[in-house]
Amino acid sequence: MSNRTAADDTSAARSASDTEADSRAGLSPADDGLVLDRVPWPAVLVFALLACGLAWLVALPLWLSGDGLSHPLAGLLLPAIMFTPLLATLVVLFFVQKPRPRPSSQYLGLWPLRPAKRTVWMIVAAIFGSGLLVVAGVFLAAGLDLVELDLITFSGFAAVLEAASPGGLPIPVGTVILVQLILIPFAALFNGIFALGEEIGWRGWLLPSLLPLGTWPALLVTGLLWGLWHSPLILLGYNFSQPNLLGVAMMVGGCVFYGVLLGWLRLRTGSIWPAVFAHGAFNATAGFLALVIAVGSPADPIAVGPLGWVAWIVMAAVIGVLVLTGQFRTQPSLQRRVRPVA
Repeated sequence: MSNRTAADDTSAARSASDTEADSRAGLSPADDGLVLDRVPWPAVLVFALLACGLAWLVALPLWLSGDGLSHPLAGLLLPAIMFTPLLATLVVLFFVQKPRPRPSSQYLGLWPLRPAKRTVWMIVAAIFGSGLLVVAGVFLAAGLDLVELDLITFSGFAAVLEAASPGGLPIPVGTVILVQLILIPFAALFNGIFALGEEIGWRGWLLPSLLPLGTWPALLVTGLLWGLWHSPLILLGYNFSQPNLLGVAMMVGGCVFYGVLLGWLRLRTGSIWPAVFAHGAFNATAGFLALVIAVGSPADPIAVGPLGWVAWIVMAAVIGVLVLTGQFRTQPSLQRRVRPVA
C-alpha cells in the first residue's frame, strides 16, 4: 500500500523541475549541494564587457580632458574604477546568471568565514606576505644592479622630502620612513575597502565561475582579464610610464602572476577576504622603492616596479613553492554548498 500524498507528488515534480533548470544553468547535484559543471559563458561575457566598459567610462574624463593622470579628479576617478567589477558582478548575479546561485554571499566568498580562526590568520599572513613580495622584488632588483639602494641616509626619499619642505625637515628622514612602514598594515586595511570592489568581481565571482575549465585555466584567464581591465589607465602611463601596448602587456603579465597568488588565497580558504586584504597590502607597499632608493639612481618601472618583470620572478618562485608543496590541490570546494534559486 502506497503512503504517497499529493504533497509528495508536488514536491517530487518540483524537484525534477529544479534539477532540469539546474542542468540548463550548468549546475549539477553533488553530495552536499550543487557545483558548476560548465562555465556560464553568457554571464562571463557580460561580466567582462561590463567591467571593462565601465572602467573605460569612468576613465573617460581623463582621456577627454587631455590631462590624463594629472586631471584634478584623478584622485576620485581611479578609486571609482576599482568598483566597476563589483557593479558588473551585481548585474550578472541578479539579471544574467539563471538560476542565481544561493546564498550569493557564499558563492562570492563573502560569508561565512569557515573556519573563522584559520581565515583570520590567513588574512594576517596575506597582509604581511603581500608586502614582502614587493620588498623582495626591490632587493632582488638591487641584487641584479637594476637599481641602487641607500639604506643608510635614504638619500632618494630625503631629496623628495627636502624639495617638498624647503625650510628643512622637522624630523629625521629615518623616522619618517619608520612611521611609513608601521602604517602599512593599517593602510592595507583601509585599501581593502577599495580592493573589495575589484576582488568581488575577479576572485569572488569570475574565478569560481571559470573553475569548470580546471584550476590553472581559471586562474590564468582571470588574471588575463584582470590585466586587460586596467588598460584605460595603463594607456595613460599608469604604473609603467608606457602608454602603449608594452605597458598593457606588462600589466597583464603582472596581473597573471599576482592573480595566481590571490586566486590561491581564494581557493585555499574558500573566502575572498584574504585576497582582499592581500591586494590592499600590495597597494600599500607598492611605493616601498621610493623610500629606499639612492638619489640619482635609475629605476625603470618595467623592471623594478611592483609589477615589473623582477617582481614576476619573485612571484613565480612563490608559486613554484606552492605547487611543489601541493597547495593548489588542497582547497575547499567553493560551490558545493551553494543552492540555486528554487
